[in-house]
Amino acid sequence: MVTSPVARTRREMGAVSAEYAAVTAAGCGFAGVLIKFLTSEAGMAILKRILEFFLGLVGVR
Repeated sequence: MVTSPVARTRREMGAVSAEYAAVTAAGCGFAGVLIKFLTSEAGMAILKRILEFFLGLVGVR
């Protein structure tokens, strides 16, 4: 039995929505962890070192 592409698409519509929801939830979770880290003492120190490095490259500092 051969199924048409339209029938296959209709069956998979819910799966695609669930995949988008899972990826969105994972992205939000990662963003939360990243924000928590970057606002910590260690995160601020890393950001400061990176900024100083790039300012040194362009000759501003």
